Amino acid sequence: MGSTAERRAFVAAMLVNLALLPLAVGQATAAAGAQSYPVKPLRLIVPFPAGASSDIVGRMLGDKLSEQMGEQVLADNRPGAGGNVGIGFTAKSPPDGYTMVIATSSIAVSPSLYLKLGYDPVKDLAPVARLTSIPNVLVVHPSIPAKTLRQFIALARAHPGKLNFGSGGAGTTNHLANELLKHLEKVDIVHVPYKGVTQAMLAMMGGEVDEVVMPVASALTHIRAGKVRALVVLSEARISTLPDVPTAIEAGVPGLTLTVWYGMFAPAATPREIVTRLNRELVKALETPDLRERLAAIGVDPWPGTPEQLGELLRSEIETFGRVVRAANLPKQ
Repeated sequence: MGSTAERRAFVAAMLVNLALLPLAVGQATAAAGAQSYPVKPLRLIVPFPAGASSDIVGRMLGDKLSEQMGEQVLADNRPGAGGNVGIGFTAKSPPDGYTMVIATSSIAVSPSLYLKLGYDPVKDLAPVARLTSIPNVLVVHPSIPAKTLRQFIALARAHPGKLNFGSGGAGTTNHLANELLKHLEKVDIVHVPYKGVTQAMLAMMGGEVDEVVMPVASALTHIRAGKVRALVVLSEARISTLPDVPTAIEAGVPGLTLTVWYGMFAPAATPREIVTRLNRELVKALETPDLRERLAAIGVDPWPGTPEQLGELLRSEIETFGRVVRAANLPKQ
C-alpha cells in the first residue's frame, strides 16, 4: 500500500468514515421520513366547540391541507378550561407530526390565570406557524337599553353587580377583555364562564347573559340578523365587515383594544423537518386567493408567519397578558 505513513493515513480516514456512518444514516433516514410524510390522516385539535371562530378557521385550513398534502386532516373538537383541555392533550400527544392544535391568543393568558395549567406553552409545544388575526367585537342582547359603549358603562355603574357577561372560559381573551373593561372603567359586571364563546353567545341570545366580547368571525351572522347589537370593535381601526361600528378608542375607552391571533402548535419534540413541512403547507394555504376571500368574508385577516415568529409572539404575549392580569387583580383559577 505504500509507506507506513500512507497506511496510517488510510486507516485513520477509514475510522473517521466509520464514526460518521451512524450520523449519515440517521440524517438519510430523517430526510426519507420527511419526504414520505404524511402517510396517514393528521389530527387537528380544535380546543373550542364547533361553531367557534377557531373551529371555522381550523376546518378551512384543514380542508386546504388535505388538498395539498394528499392525506385527510381531521378536526377534533376538545373544548374546556378556556382551550387548555385541547392544548394540554396536544402537548402530551406523540411528537410524530400527526397531531397539532390551532390555539388562540388565550394560550398566552393561561399561564397567568391557572395555578395548575398541566403544560408549559413554551416548553411543551413546538410553534409551527402564525396563522391569522381577528378583531373582537363587544355585543349585547337587544333588550339591553344601551346603544353605545358609554351608555352600557353608565348602565353598569347605575346597577353594580346586576349586569353580567359571558365568556369562553377563564383565561380566554373574551374573558380578559371584559376584565380589562372593568378595570379601566371601574364597573362591576359579573363573569359567567362557558365551555366556549359560541355557548356564551347562545346563552346571551337566550337571555342568560347581557354582554359578550367575541371574535367578529363568530358574531357577524348574528349581528347582521339583528339577534345581537354590536357596540364597539376592540381594534385600532374600524373594520370593513362592520364599517358602522366604532372602535373602543372612538367610544372613549382607548385602552380597550384586544385582537385575537391564531397559531398552529405541535408537541415539543416534533422533528424539525416535519415542523418545516407543516409551516410551508400552512403558509401556502393562507396565500391561496380562495381561502383568503373566505376568511375575509368572516372578518379574519391572514397573518402567516414562521415558527420563530410564532414563538416570539407567544413569549411576548405571555409577558403582556401577565401585566394585564396583575393590573386587573384577577385571582388564579
